[in-house]
Amino acid sequence: MMRWTPYVTVATVVERAGRFLLVEEDRGGPHTLFNQPAGHLEPGERIRDGALREVAEETAWRVGITDYLGMYVYEAPDGKTFHSHAFFGMALAHLGTELDRDIMAIHWLTLEDVEALEREGRLRSPLVIKRIRDALAGKTFPMEVLHER
Repeated sequence: MMRWTPYVTVATVVERAGRFLLVEEDRGGPHTLFNQPAGHLEPGERIRDGALREVAEETAWRVGITDYLGMYVYEAPDGKTFHSHAFFGMALAHLGTELDRDIMAIHWLTLEDVEALEREGRLRSPLVIKRIRDALAGKTFPMEVLHER
């Protein structure tokens, strides 16, 4: 019997002056796709630390995480299940480091910009807009709800 093992990922909604930080990725399709800074949790890594690492690696920004948005379960079209822990944070400083090689560019976009990308089918998953809308609606939890070693 095959064991079910969901993928554990982290993502961060980063806001600065009413704009949201998204990464543009080439995923091999006809168009580039947009996503929050996000990625897989590494073995032994704390969830918040993974989120901070992914933001720095993918965007060259240091952020201050203020809230937990929750765990979003996503069933991808290929049948994989993702448990995506999402956070909300504010941009603090540009680090001046190189971006991950998988990232084509970073963009500071308004909600309207992201909604236009959604209509064009250019968001990596439906979670991208859901996490932003949840953050804007104040659907957040204090960081203390995370109980890690």
